[in-house]
Amino acid sequence: MKRRAFLSGVGAAGAAALAGCSSGSSNESDDTLTVATYSSFTGEDSAGNWLKSNFEADRDATVEFTTPENGVNQFIQRKSEGAPVEADLFVGLNTGELVRADEQLDEQLFATADVEGADSVKSELNFDPDGRVVPYDTGYISLVYDEGEVDAPGSFDALLEPAYEDALIAQNAQQSDPGRAFLLWTIKANGADGYLDYWRDLSENGVQILSDWEPAYNAYTNEEAPMVVSYSTDQVYYHGEDVDMSRHQVGFLNDQGYANPEGMAQFVDAENPDLAREFMSFVLTEKAQTEISVRNVQFPAVSGVEPGGDFGEYALEPPQPVTFSYDELAGKVDGWIEDWAREIASN
Repeated sequence: MKRRAFLSGVGAAGAAALAGCSSGSSNESDDTLTVATYSSFTGEDSAGNWLKSNFEADRDATVEFTTPENGVNQFIQRKSEGAPVEADLFVGLNTGELVRADEQLDEQLFATADVEGADSVKSELNFDPDGRVVPYDTGYISLVYDEGEVDAPGSFDALLEPAYEDALIAQNAQQSDPGRAFLLWTIKANGADGYLDYWRDLSENGVQILSDWEPAYNAYTNEEAPMVVSYSTDQVYYHGEDVDMSRHQVGFLNDQGYANPEGMAQFVDAENPDLAREFMSFVLTEKAQTEISVRNVQFPAVSGVEPGGDFGEYALEPPQPVTFSYDELAGKVDGWIEDWAREIASN
């Protein structure tokens, strides 16, 4: 789950841009795969660490992670400057980020995927019309709330009622994946012409906007508000005899949840493209998909994979998943976010 730093034990903020962060192996090997990703995908008990260990176990190859603070924007900038990308694969790409890369670059950043197993990915999760990005998991943005403090808000309009004054913590859409997804969800619900009016009303009702998921969830944990924008898999991580489950109820506004699939793509300038495609294929195997779901607390992308266990019991899917397609975001998403940031986040 992108930028859930504490889940992987690596703390907030990634390593310095393009500094390797996981393997102690040398970069001199021709069989070194450099994977760029977000910090919570790496570290102890993380999905990335499991993939690295198991991929290396059967191959004469080394996987090294790099976690640039600016994510894919780091590579967009390097490509635009004609600088070496210095990575083979990006893991953790979403639709809006792909749109940004395509709009800001005259050349392709990612290569067309020719990956064994890619045809097993659920068709509704594929978000790249040019077939470069292969989804590997998905989450659904929802609300998490304390049922002892508030009733489940059944709709976006309900959040504007006096009963939910000062009740919601959200994240900044400029720098947070769940914050951006929640903003897009409000646009889906209220339209491009109405979402700013909705956010004005939400602001008047006391919504609190924090920088990213971790500080927002920490504020919720500290009972600063009875609701937070988070993921519908919340109970997968938070359950057990010593957990007050009344504080981990999942709310689907309008019976919806915003689908936010994560994808992987090989860089056009990869030094080891064959190894990159082999790694991507490994990520799509049933065993890897199960481990990613459990460790990344997200739903598998491959059809027919059922993680079972606690994940199967506690992971909740919305009655109606919604999302924006690549074509719907192209030429619009950056403007939507900039307008929101200027009028809402800056106030």
